[in-house]
Amino acid sequence: MRVILAQPRGFCAGVVRAIEIVERALDQYGKPVYVRHEIVHNRHVVESLKSKGAIFVEELTEVPDGAVTIFSAHGVAQAVVDEAAGRGLPVLDATCPLVSKVHSQGKRYVSQDRTLVLIGHAGHPEVEGTMGQVGAPAYLVSSEADVAALNIPEDTKVAYVTQTTLSIDDTRSIIAALQRKFRDVVGPHTSDICYATQNRQTAVRKLCKIADIVIVVGAKNSSNSNRLREIGHESGVPSYLIADAGELDPAWLQGKKTVGLTAGASAPEKLVLDVIETLRRMYGTLDVSELDGKKEHIAFRLPAELRTQSSRSPAEAEMRERSEV
Repeated sequence: MRVILAQPRGFCAGVVRAIEIVERALDQYGKPVYVRHEIVHNRHVVESLKSKGAIFVEELTEVPDGAVTIFSAHGVAQAVVDEAAGRGLPVLDATCPLVSKVHSQGKRYVSQDRTLVLIGHAGHPEVEGTMGQVGAPAYLVSSEADVAALNIPEDTKVAYVTQTTLSIDDTRSIIAALQRKFRDVVGPHTSDICYATQNRQTAVRKLCKIADIVIVVGAKNSSNSNRLREIGHESGVPSYLIADAGELDPAWLQGKKTVGLTAGASAPEKLVLDVIETLRRMYGTLDVSELDGKKEHIAFRLPAELRTQSSRSPAEAEMRERSEV
């Protein structure tokens, strides 16, 4: 059995930054610290941080007065920011800088008196945060059919922004539908979507050219992980999303000689290594190699309150020092 690892895979810089903020906050302020929503969409990451003293909540009403509070990597609505400020909560913002960039783009378009359309998935925390940050009503679309159903005059000045974890191909087709429907449409280029999303999607497309099956390690509620599985499926390769090695089904592998293995942007490398070890137990000797791909060297700055620590966090160490397989 051959196992070919995607490059890149797993943690992106925004995830590393978010996890590091929680870890450093625990070191600096002591436990507990409170995190609004899952810091990133991965149960293993969340459970690890819980064991270190992080408490995860869905609403700020669950946070005691004066407790250190962290906003997740997905971002929050301005109303949440205002609520925290009104209570005087000490806040550390772990919003991914690329999500914050989308917020800024949306605000800029609104200030230009354009009607804003957000391309994304209803209910996703990043979408809820963005729609609550732009300072004006926004229309949410996730398909060309949603665009066709928009009840907006065709001569309206329209702008769009996108959820960072979408499939680039899907986004491109929705943008084209907007351009067909409206006379005056502006927005960021598809290349402006999250670099990690692009790189991981490109790697999966390369895997699909040589793999008999694609396994994506990631959470079921992880948008970017779901997109990776969908790309594999659309490429005609049987593709499966698993939370960890325990969900690997031997029936998927019958008659297969080459497994393509990748991980969503919030999945730790340890989970990938666990899948490899499970395959070794199933097949004995494995031929494991890594696909040529884009090397990522991006790192995002921490909040000023946490920059005094020089020690490298476990999340950062994983990003920079991949385990050998």
